[in-house]
Amino acid sequence: MEKAMTIAFHTLGCKVNQVETEQMREKFHLQGYRVVDFGDPADIYIVNTCTVTHISDRKSRAMVRRAVRSNPGAMVVATGCVAELGREQLADIEGLGLIVGNQDKDRIVELVENRLANRPAGQPNCQLQSTHPGKMIPVLFTAPHERTRGFIKIQDGCQSFCSYCIVPFARGHLQSKSPGDVLAEFRHMLNLGYQEIVLTGIHTGMYGADLPGWDLTRLLDNLLASSSGAFRIRLSSIEPGEWHEELLQLIAAESRICRHFHIPLQSASDRILASMRRGYTREQYRQLVSRIAQLIPGAVFTADVMVGYPTETEADFRDTYDLMVGLPMLELHVFKYSPRDGTVAATLQPQVEAKVKQERSQRLLQLSQQKKRDYLRGLVGREMNVLVERRLHDNCFAGLSDTYVEVRTASKIDPVGKLVKVWVTAAEDGYVLGTLSNLAGQTN
Repeated sequence: MEKAMTIAFHTLGCKVNQVETEQMREKFHLQGYRVVDFGDPADIYIVNTCTVTHISDRKSRAMVRRAVRSNPGAMVVATGCVAELGREQLADIEGLGLIVGNQDKDRIVELVENRLANRPAGQPNCQLQSTHPGKMIPVLFTAPHERTRGFIKIQDGCQSFCSYCIVPFARGHLQSKSPGDVLAEFRHMLNLGYQEIVLTGIHTGMYGADLPGWDLTRLLDNLLASSSGAFRIRLSSIEPGEWHEELLQLIAAESRICRHFHIPLQSASDRILASMRRGYTREQYRQLVSRIAQLIPGAVFTADVMVGYPTETEADFRDTYDLMVGLPMLELHVFKYSPRDGTVAATLQPQVEAKVKQERSQRLLQLSQQKKRDYLRGLVGREMNVLVERRLHDNCFAGLSDTYVEVRTASKIDPVGKLVKVWVTAAEDGYVLGTLSNLAGQTN
């Protein structure tokens, strides 16, 4: 019997990239390939790259070189956003065998096998994004993958063209997966045993913009009405202008939708927001968070915040810092601005010095840490709904609450992948401890 070829994957960047890697892994598995860890010898290496910052660009190229060094005779494939926008730099990497654009990820098995069968020396055979991307294809996994949460990519592309962002150039125009295909994937994941399903996309809140009569609220309604049993739905990042009242009312009324709201801010300076082309003001953001907190008791907020955008002054930064002080944020995801060739912001002057970016980043991170400590201390004595994700050691397990808090608890039986209730007894650095209050009839 012929030995199965081995294949290894490495993913950089966003949750959409992570979902797409799982989909590619499934396609190769169905064709008889054996998946191994990226650090192990393999016949094929696939690096799913990210270009959102110059650092992610550099890391992506470094991982491609690492794969080439691991096995010089292997087929090394680069896909993802660097494959769209930085293919010339990738093509200079000796030993890289194939470059596959984002829109061709669905065809990656075919492209890799064609390359293996016709493997000339010289430059990689570039497969580039088509002008007219095809339909988003559903993937029905044959078995649960590494994650305890199931991810469904419901949408791709972005046409907002924020002044600093390269993503629309790498991902193309908005494209929504058909509601029927999303429903099929959703039911299939529940049948595989997933008890949390995450709906994600490049611009998740714009789901349905290209499907007459559809939007995210209607999609959620359909998913919730189609299924029963123990499960919950988590929404990934949604922009401030896309939290419509109908969506908020649905979340308020439906306990199966997680109460975690990740709402990118970027800046709270109206001058900077206008330059970024973000489409909202500081006050509109504040009102949105206040409205959600009023409507949905227990709602928890996280935000992306950028420091060092070109022309940002100390006063602009203070606008951001002061707003974050006043809003009920669990955590801030702080990013330092990174110039991207081809974007408007890269041409603006003056650019902020690196040491200033670092200092502002540290101030926000310290604020974020303090806010998280305060929030976690306030959870002591409360019951939380937790999806157990992993065993830490012996009978100690860790999971995520519906509000995206890490919760650790002890259990005599393995609860990984299950939804449980935990009474919080103590707050630690970055997580809480608690006592399991239900799992198949046990009390601890």
